[in-house]
Amino acid sequence: MKKVLLASACLFALAAPASAADLAARPYTKAPVAPVAVYNWTGFYLGIVGGGAWENASGDPKMKGGFVGGTAGYNWQTGNVVFGLEADGAWADVSASATGPVAVPGFGIVSTTFSSKADAMGTVRGRIGYAVNQVLFYGTGGYAWMDNKLSLSALGVTVSDSKWHSGWTVGAGVEAFFAPQWSVKGEYLYRSFGSENYFSSLGAPLASGTISFHTVQVGVNYHFGGPVVAKY
Repeated sequence: MKKVLLASACLFALAAPASAADLAARPYTKAPVAPVAVYNWTGFYLGIVGGGAWENASGDPKMKGGFVGGTAGYNWQTGNVVFGLEADGAWADVSASATGPVAVPGFGIVSTTFSSKADAMGTVRGRIGYAVNQVLFYGTGGYAWMDNKLSLSALGVTVSDSKWHSGWTVGAGVEAFFAPQWSVKGEYLYRSFGSENYFSSLGAPLASGTISFHTVQVGVNYHFGGPVVAKY
């Protein structure tokens, strides 16, 4: 029995240094680093947009309503700064009407209804913003347009005239990626349109005066080319 114990002790003594040597020779390997998603805003995008508009006027009635349409744009990013160009167009139902007495030659005082309805609007704008990874804060401004129809109804007869109004817009917004190629945005735009003369063919042109709107809109965009890159 003593011989067995002595032999076991000798084997353990010989094996221990070998095991220590094996551990010392084994290389140390770090755990792999998980990739970090970095968002690059450069590229082309398409989307949908919708929102509400109300006229910037002191009295009532004020034109108000909603709109929905499409968006197309392109971004360039350098560092954290993002430059962009964006165009949008929307079907709209932004309107107001009022009824009051009007003196009509040969008929005396006649109850007349005036109505104004913007049935389409859009913009072509530049954008400049600051990107914090997947979130972009930006200002925007440029050209704005609106297709508006003015109608007069009296004595059972309605006459209408449509005009294209051009103007300008300025505003600000925020946009954020919620998936690798999808973003959601919200923005405010102030739109101001120049005056147009309605019913010129009737020999009594009616000037609309400047028409201005506050608009708040939200949109969802799809970005082509894959804006997410992996950084290790």
